[in-house]
Amino acid sequence: MNRIWQSFVLETGAELLKAFRAPEFIFPTLGMPVAFYSLFAILLPGSSNNSAHLLATYGVFAVMGPAIFGFGISVANERDKGWLDLKLAAPSQGFSYIGAKVFSTLLFSSISLIIIYLVAGFGAGVELPQSTWAMMLVSHVLATFPFILIGLIIGFSCSGNAAIAISNVIFLALAALGGLWIPMMLFPQSMQTFAHFLPTFHLSEIALFILGASGERDIAYHLMIVGLMSIILLLLTTLAWSKQRSR
Repeated sequence: MNRIWQSFVLETGAELLKAFRAPEFIFPTLGMPVAFYSLFAILLPGSSNNSAHLLATYGVFAVMGPAIFGFGISVANERDKGWLDLKLAAPSQGFSYIGAKVFSTLLFSSISLIIIYLVAGFGAGVELPQSTWAMMLVSHVLATFPFILIGLIIGFSCSGNAAIAISNVIFLALAALGGLWIPMMLFPQSMQTFAHFLPTFHLSEIALFILGASGERDIAYHLMIVGLMSIILLLLTTLAWSKQRSR
């Protein structure tokens, strides 16, 4: 058990060191969500409660980047360079390798969320009970996991160059079509229907329910769909991992 824990700590340290040495990953990951939120919630607020509504949706947007890019591109590059094959031959590679990446992703997701929350509270004038802030943070952090699975599927299935393109397309499509940038009620009916097939829509609806935003939301339905999508993504991730191990 001590060896497994030590392996995890060493892998986590290496992951964080690698991330901090890549400003091209850190600045867009942490900066883009808060820049978009500041633009639409402070500079172009639209209405008095728009900043609170956008806090729920942009919180989901903030956790997407570290998960999809941190796993999709990172794992694919490590596969191309042969590092993943080396890790597969080492003891405890499964827990330490994936666990370290999950910890690093959650750390950067949390930092991104805290920045947006601070801007929302001090810059956009969002006032919420402490319990609502806490529940919102928990829902946003947990929202990271479906995107981690998406990133792993990309990383285990694509080359490094392909992963960059595919990760960007999926990232932008999930954000735009899932209603994270523009309120879903402004979309045509066909796009609103299509959004029900995307995890971003359901995760943002859960956050909006916690926020107490206007409108009726079937929280049980959204939780059930997110759970079902996560199970499907987990099965696809396991399949992609199995194919990687059998190479």
